[in-house]
Amino acid sequence: MISAAPVAASVAALDPPELGTMYRIGLAVHQVVRGSKGSPHRADVVAMGAAGSPTEELDRLAEAEILRMLEAEGVDWNLLSEEIGPVDRGGSRTLVVDPIDGTSNAIRHLPFSTVSLALGSLDLSGVDIGMVRDLARGRTYWGIRDRGAFVDGHRIRTRSWTPGSEVVFLNLGSGATERVVRLGGTAHRVRSLGCASLELAMVAQGGADAYLFENVVEGRNLRATDIAAAYRILLEAGGGMTDAGGATLERFPLGVTQRTSVAAWGDAAMRRELVRGGAR
Repeated sequence: MISAAPVAASVAALDPPELGTMYRIGLAVHQVVRGSKGSPHRADVVAMGAAGSPTEELDRLAEAEILRMLEAEGVDWNLLSEEIGPVDRGGSRTLVVDPIDGTSNAIRHLPFSTVSLALGSLDLSGVDIGMVRDLARGRTYWGIRDRGAFVDGHRIRTRSWTPGSEVVFLNLGSGATERVVRLGGTAHRVRSLGCASLELAMVAQGGADAYLFENVVEGRNLRATDIAAAYRILLEAGGGMTDAGGATLERFPLGVTQRTSVAAWGDAAMRRELVRGGAR
């Protein structure tokens, strides 16, 4: 059994009450993922997602649990999911979810996957609450507009950048742009986990200095469902996020069809280095 006890008091003490609802949704998805570990079908492709990506059985189970929890919690939030797209439930706000961020990792039992939840409207600037639950470690990151960022109830902040000692997250592989490759060749330490929301949350926590994701093919870049929750967490922790060219993402729409590159940092001094693709 996964216990919510370590952070239950902290969640209950924080306004708005939507935070508690989101926490319970994340916990329920975590329980479903744990329960599916022995299934031989968790990696089966069962459909094509709203944006054209394959939906594995594990994604479908997680998404179904989110829909069930929305009904059980009695909230009227609309839903935007990477798998089924938009679901109009009559609300004025939308819960933007990636039911499993890092599905390939989860299927292979690699400890880098999350459930990503963001509550807001219209675009990234309209996200009021972001929550990312680490499905391997059971930690929950959240950020609330103008109230800060937390992990399991403890406030987190980004760290100052010291040139020559940076740790950066990059998307590596044959699709990466020259900018990403250049940064990988100059940064002190490079990591690549295959889970955008977790990597961005770790920048917010001060575990890394920056995150850069940019593919040559635009269709392989990130969607709002990948970054909406971490966007709010990172900003509340003192960091920032643009596309890889330095353009604002504030008006990036909450949808599943548009994609973007992402440059994110903890210390604003790192921003220029990300855009030019070098850490010196």
